Amino acid sequence: MKNVFYVAGAVLERDASLLLVRNLRRNGAHDWSTPGGVIDPTDASVLHGLTREVEEETGLRVLSWSGLLYEVTATSLDLGWEMRCEVHLAAEVDGEITINDPDGIVDHAAFISVDDLGEHLELCFPWVSEPLTEWLSQRWPLGEVRNFQYEVTGSSLSSLVATRVV
Repeated sequence: MKNVFYVAGAVLERDASLLLVRNLRRNGAHDWSTPGGVIDPTDASVLHGLTREVEEETGLRVLSWSGLLYEVTATSLDLGWEMRCEVHLAAEVDGEITINDPDGIVDHAAFISVDDLGEHLELCFPWVSEPLTEWLSQRWPLGEVRNFQYEVTGSSLSSLVATRVV
């Protein structure tokens, strides 16, 4: 395995809505996800890096975290990478939505009604949408961390196929 990426995602809820960000891809396509991103080696911890990512992408400051909801591993032998992700639930958030993503990927952020999430999540990778959708429908207790694994095949971003490993 050539590259291992450590990433984290944030679940921020408000009034039966969930915060999503729209990611603009190099080929001009876009998809929606929860805010988050790559945890840098200079980050003091995963939560430190995730707090930084949320603020960069949305302008919102997470003041405290409730806990880890689930972990995701996606492995692409064809492309030589593995992505390991922790997704945490935010407890207390302050600020207003403003986009200032230094990576230039996030171009919009909004709280989306849980009832309307399906249309926003249909274009993102299954390793993003499936665990989130499962958590939203089941709401397992904090501390009962679920693990999701995916095998990814394909030789380019547009041809990737993800299969969940049970």
